Amino acid sequence: QVQLVESGGGLVQPGGSLRLSCAASGSIFSINALGWYRQAPGKQRELVATINSGGRTNYRDSVKGRFTISRDTAKNAVYLQMNSLKTEDTAVYYCNAVIKSLESLPFVTYWGQGTQVTVSS
Repeated sequence: QVQLVESGGGLVQPGGSLRLSCAASGSIFSINALGWYRQAPGKQRELVATINSGGRTNYRDSVKGRFTISRDTAKNAVYLQMNSLKTEDTAVYYCNAVIKSLESLPFVTYWGQGTQVTVSS
């Protein structure tokens, strides 16, 4: 079994910053891609940023230049530094990881439970 535990959400004023963390634990042989997604009320879940095993990153256009995704391979963790936050960034943020639990098993996608980010004055 694999678990993803997120932390770091909260309430922040427009223009402020937050840092989200996500740590994977359990039976982990290899982690491929890691990412952050978000879902605002009444909207579909959308990709925010991803980082692959080689460190290549990908961002949705609306967060480029404001958000930075990074990973700590030794800790099986992924982070999302969010700066210059806007009201439209308000959403539940979900951690995502593509993990192989054993060498002989295929990669499986796991999700965290989500952490609320609210940007409001």
